[in-house]
Amino acid sequence: MALPPLAPETRNLIDGVLCDASNGNTFDNLNPTTGELLGQAADGTKDDMLRAVEVARRAFDETDWSLDHDFRSKCLQQLYEGILEQKEQLRSIVVHEAGAPVSLTGYMHVDDPVEHMKYWADLAASYEYETRMSNIPFLGRENGRLLRREAAGVVGAITPWNVPLYLNIAKIGPSLAAGCTTVLKPAPDTPWCATHLGKIIAEKTDIPAGVVNIVASSDHLTGEILSSDPRIDVVTFTGSTATGRRIMECAAPTVKNVFLELGGKSANIVLDDVDLAATLPMAAMTCVHGGQGCAITTRLLVPRSRYDEAKEILKASFEGWSYGDPQDPANLQGPQVSTRQQERVLDYIEKGKEEGATCLVGGGIADGDLGEKGCFVKPTLFVDVDPEMTIAQEEIFGPVLCVIPYEDDDDAVRIANNSVYGLSGSIQTNDVQRGLDVARRIRTGTISVAGAQWFNVDTPFGGYKQSGVGRENGVMGFEEFLETKIIAIPADAEVK
Repeated sequence: MALPPLAPETRNLIDGVLCDASNGNTFDNLNPTTGELLGQAADGTKDDMLRAVEVARRAFDETDWSLDHDFRSKCLQQLYEGILEQKEQLRSIVVHEAGAPVSLTGYMHVDDPVEHMKYWADLAASYEYETRMSNIPFLGRENGRLLRREAAGVVGAITPWNVPLYLNIAKIGPSLAAGCTTVLKPAPDTPWCATHLGKIIAEKTDIPAGVVNIVASSDHLTGEILSSDPRIDVVTFTGSTATGRRIMECAAPTVKNVFLELGGKSANIVLDDVDLAATLPMAAMTCVHGGQGCAITTRLLVPRSRYDEAKEILKASFEGWSYGDPQDPANLQGPQVSTRQQERVLDYIEKGKEEGATCLVGGGIADGDLGEKGCFVKPTLFVDVDPEMTIAQEEIFGPVLCVIPYEDDDDAVRIANNSVYGLSGSIQTNDVQRGLDVARRIRTGTISVAGAQWFNVDTPFGGYKQSGVGRENGVMGFEEFLETKIIAIPADAEVK
């Protein structure tokens, strides 16, 4: 697939205007595949972020954006059509700045997220914001009740770099559809996936000034304004659990609604009834997009009775895994997003070796030009992993699989649940009912049985335990941006 030349919007969007940083500064946007400079992005300042919050507050308080559901739907339909027109440019941006394999962009990175915006446009108008509940007696009188859902207010949205276009849309789509105004702070590793959306919003939609503001910045602390400023009503964040804890801490003094989609250490449980030769080669998919996905299953649990057989199959699968230039459709694994992330993954690999796990395949920087110029890590397979080891407990966010033996179904459930995380998982089996019985015992937000998949824009996504708070996508995700109001009225009153 030939990508168009890069022509990104590099300015921020504040109060309906595409603008440079208030001090004129920019920061470099690097290609993680080659280490080369792609260009610059406006380096938003603290003052820029405060102004964005101010105008978002004004737009919510002083316009009827939150009340005119049909107008919002129309504007989001315009945004969908504008994104559709720019889809190939957005594909080029995602591949270049995030290192996303072009062969994956038809799925979660570009094509699917573009269509997701249409879902939010439709839901803005079709959702039932007010319903009448049954009458109730109180002090000898019948009383009527209205259950009303209203926009929560101003949303601060903070997004990561791993699937940046998808997550930017997953934040602004439902928040705007619900009637909120929004300030988006994208990750500095992938600014253009957000700023280019700003161009589309400014030039292709009737979204009023101040309703959407996008502030890219190299300073992570500008994002803390969205967590602490009392004018922000809701914070939505996707990223590391450590950062999620900090956001909760900053939001606590003003008791904001907080939605967090955080880390994962998901287990892929292979039950003893499967054909290992047919099933286990797919375990190398842990390396997809450099392993930079929160829902990727990074712990593989296999029956101890078949452990040696499993190791041989897995070894061949990882040795045959193709990785490299993300513009080559044959590669499903590109680089880590930055040298910092590459170093983090390598540190975990060394920790695994130090703690006694056997590194059967990979275990270091890629050979040749890939390792010298780009941020590549070899596909890495660890076996003989104890469930308590660091690499089995902490999220690595790299192309690293930990293989753990188990005794029986009860032991597999125990190991899978032995984690501070609970985001996703998978059960490989030929007996769907048995797999379902196991799946119901795993404390996780999403789980696949017998190869079935759950991801879709209408699927609520989120996790148990330290994998987060709340759900993204679907009606449940939409309702994260709504408040609940009960209005009591006379039982015989007619309402419109």
